[in-house]
Amino acid sequence: MELRKLYLIPVILCWGLFISTLCNNAIWAKDFVLVIDPGHGGRDPGAIGKISKEKNINLNVALKLGNLIKKNCKDVKVVYTRSTDIFIPLDRRAEIANNEKADLFISIHTNALAKKQQIQGASTWTLGLARSEENLEVAKRENAVMFYEDDYKTRYSGFDPNSSESYIIFEFIQDKYMMQSVRLASLVQQQFKGTCNRRDLGVHQAGFLVLKNTTMPSVLVELGFISTLAEEQFLITEAGASTMAKGIYNAFLTYKNENQLKLSGESRRTVSETSSKPAPVEEIIFKVQFLTSTRLLPQNHANIKGLKGVEHYKEKGIYKYICGASPDYNKVLKTQKEVAARFKDAFIVAFNGGKRMNIHQAIRIFKEKNNARTK
Repeated sequence: MELRKLYLIPVILCWGLFISTLCNNAIWAKDFVLVIDPGHGGRDPGAIGKISKEKNINLNVALKLGNLIKKNCKDVKVVYTRSTDIFIPLDRRAEIANNEKADLFISIHTNALAKKQQIQGASTWTLGLARSEENLEVAKRENAVMFYEDDYKTRYSGFDPNSSESYIIFEFIQDKYMMQSVRLASLVQQQFKGTCNRRDLGVHQAGFLVLKNTTMPSVLVELGFISTLAEEQFLITEAGASTMAKGIYNAFLTYKNENQLKLSGESRRTVSETSSKPAPVEEIIFKVQFLTSTRLLPQNHANIKGLKGVEHYKEKGIYKYICGASPDYNKVLKTQKEVAARFKDAFIVAFNGGKRMNIHQAIRIFKEKNNARTK
């Protein structure tokens, strides 16, 4: 009998290691979904240069980027909003990404300025309120695509891409993926400057309709200026398009690897926390995060009025607004549903000792305490 028990010990240990390996590999079981969006297309040519049209440059670079990823990243599913010269409405592009449950959305464009203005350089953009007239003009030009749509007044609820007042809505959009979007944008710019040897025009924010409804980290890339002949001539060549695609590809790889390492680390920490006693913690407070802004809002601001217990915290230069603080997760869950009627992307965050903590760990601790009380 004792010999039988001794025999079973290594079998059980091996089985445990096998299960552990399966759990870790499960992290990678789902393909990373990337949606590549070549701007404009079909009846919408985009900006027009002396010898080419923006829609064709965008598509060429997008297809080259997709081919690089398909060839070298077998765990990535590449989806195009268009792979031929067809017209796709702005809101449909975001809808494609959302329906695919994409992990990342990259919209590819080519910039332009009025005649006689000469400038070169590449830039990358994330969703937000334009802080300069130049940034606003870029958004206005890209959003004017909506005029190619027959029912644009209904589809975009009266939004006027040429009216500065219409862009106020972008200041108060709750973008929970802002940090990831800015990180990817920074990586793209590093590659444009290094690998592509282009002038670095930096990372910017503006109110792009194509990014407004995406539910994942999203960026819009401006490859260069089709209105500057030297840059147009570079972008229309196969070598130029391949170089720009390679730069975006390198940035994508770095971003993907960073996020997978982070996911793997969080998974290992969760396994460790589950298998050992949780460390003593101060009282955990749950709150509803409903808004982010690049500037501090006054206490009487219209977007804050009517909400009780509004606070804010600052993270990496972004002001994040929260309300409904309580140690009772169920109570905050109810508050979240109420706030979501006004801010549809409102979600619950948790703080321990004034510092934000992993929400899943916080909920687990809350449930454990509740179960202990009811016994």
